[in-house]
Amino acid sequence: MPHALCPMPTKLILFDGVCNFCNGTVNYIMDHDDGVFQFAALQSDYARKVLSRFERQRPLPDSVLLIDGNRLYEESDAALRIAAQVRGWKWLAAFRFLPKVLRDSVYRFIARRRYRWFGKQDACRIPTPAERARFPEWQN
Repeated sequence: MPHALCPMPTKLILFDGVCNFCNGTVNYIMDHDDGVFQFAALQSDYARKVLSRFERQRPLPDSVLLIDGNRLYEESDAALRIAAQVRGWKWLAAFRFLPKVLRDSVYRFIARRRYRWFGKQDACRIPTPAERARFPEWQN
């Protein structure tokens, strides 16, 4: 049941708001997902409130998470479930059949190097007025 102060979108992508690669990926998804996803920066209070609903035994990865209904997906599971909903990326979902340990190893390899390869910003992305409907924390 969603918390009154923090309603839960059906499909929410939590991303690293200062990562250039992550922000570019969010831009691509918004242009190709037919409005399926909503977004929030992992660094936001909104993301912390949403994530407080999920009991975790280990720290969350710092690059991408997907909340789909009442389920939390991370690492390669999140990335491939997102890809399955995005025009131009649907073929990537075929990689879900590889062993998770292999998929997550590749995911972590890229995630650890994303700042070095693509850079990062000093502050989290602020959605444009046209994008705000896709960012629940900015709806008010």
